[in-house]
Amino acid sequence: MRLTVFWQRMAEHFGQAYADTFARDHVMSELGGRTVHEALDAGWDAKEVWQVVCAVMDVPREKR
Repeated sequence: MRLTVFWQRMAEHFGQAYADTFARDHVMSELGGRTVHEALDAGWDAKEVWQVVCAVMDVPREKR
């Protein structure tokens, strides 16, 4: 998954403003105690990060 697709999905699910806030502030143990931004900066694949976000935030299957 490209980062542009990842951020597009984040914005569609959370809204443009909250997507960035969530990605910057929400620490997830599933990402090794990182935020979305930290995980991506650490080299995590965008698809893996999206799957974690979906699981943690109960994103509906049809949106995954």
